[in-house]
Amino acid sequence: MKDKLSCYIIDDEYLAQEILEEYIIKVPFLELKGTFMSPLEAAAQMDKDKPDLLFLDINMPDLDGLSFIPMLNPKPMIILTTAYDQYALKAFELEVKDYLVKPFPFERFYKGVLRLYQEQASRQLPEKPEIKAAPKNEQEYLFLKVGHRIQKIAIRDIYFVEGMKDYLRIHTAKEKIMTLLSFAKLEELLPSKEFARVHRSFLVALNKIDHVEKNRIRIADQMIPISDTYADAFYKMLNGLQ
Repeated sequence: MKDKLSCYIIDDEYLAQEILEEYIIKVPFLELKGTFMSPLEAAAQMDKDKPDLLFLDINMPDLDGLSFIPMLNPKPMIILTTAYDQYALKAFELEVKDYLVKPFPFERFYKGVLRLYQEQASRQLPEKPEIKAAPKNEQEYLFLKVGHRIQKIAIRDIYFVEGMKDYLRIHTAKEKIMTLLSFAKLEELLPSKEFARVHRSFLVALNKIDHVEKNRIRIADQMIPISDTYADAFYKMLNGLQ
């Protein structure tokens, strides 16, 4: 099993380079193979070193990081390091492994690289015979108290949920349902891989999203905000990082 991930730093800011170099030195399973001021400079060396991981800035002269990624073949793992958060959706489309917004602490850096190292290690373990668990019936409906009745709601019909003080308004394909329930309790009832909290007042069904733009989600005819508190986890969920 490979005991280290070889990596490049590609960033045109000396201070950013120094911080990343200090972080990498602290991590025993990372090996810095080169630091470069631009993607063009790094490209000339990549065929020789074949790094496992790039720490890549976005805004750089000559060629920006997002334009550089599609040119890579084969493509190493990529962690974007940037001072701007508005490129997260584009990063998701380019299948980057993580998105670090400067200035980021060592703890956040370490969490990201440790996950990649563990993923890499698990892929290199010998395959074991697959033992399949007995199939488990997935819950398809909720039964919620609505006024003086208990109402059956199909989970597949839920578009998003809106917080209304002590109540939740559940928007479905056919109607809006008010129930006296907390977000925490509802999240326990819903499939965690199919729904995401994006704001203190909103929870959305991922398969009902039309598009995401400028930290807003379009579902049917509604625009739903993404708050800073939930943005990182939401974009990682879209990107398959969590």
